[in-house]
Amino acid sequence: MRRLLLAVSLSAGLASGAFAQNAEIEANITAQIQAFKADDFSTAFTFASPNIQRLFGTPENFGVMVRRGYPMVWRPADVRFLELRKVAGALWQKVMITDSDGRVHILDYQMVQQESGWKINGVQLLGNSDPAA
Repeated sequence: MRRLLLAVSLSAGLASGAFAQNAEIEANITAQIQAFKADDFSTAFTFASPNIQRLFGTPENFGVMVRRGYPMVWRPADVRFLELRKVAGALWQKVMITDSDGRVHILDYQMVQQESGWKINGVQLLGNSDPAA
C-alpha cells in the first residue's frame, strides 16, 4: 500500500511539473504573438532564443522575417495549442493558427530552456488544414 501511495504521489508530482512546463511554454508563445499583434518587435524578439537573436541581429530584421514569412503569426485570428512533445531530445509545441482569411495553419515551435525561462528556438510551418477544402 505504501508503495502504491508513493507511486501515485510521484506520478502526480511529475504530471504537475509537466503541466507547469507546458503552461510556461504556452505563455511564452502567447506573449510573443501578442507582441507581434501590437507590432512590438522589440518585445517579440525577447522571446526568441539566443541563436535566433544572433541569426537576425535586430528586432527590426526579426519583424521583417515574421511579416514576410509568417503572416499568420503576425496577425492571427485564433491560436490554439495542440500537443507538446519531445523529438530527438528537443521539445516541440504544435500550434494551430487561423489567419484573418479563415485558413488554418499548423506550426511547430521548438522550445529551449534558458536561465531566464523557455525561449523559442525556431518555428516550422507544417502546412495548413483548411476545413473548407
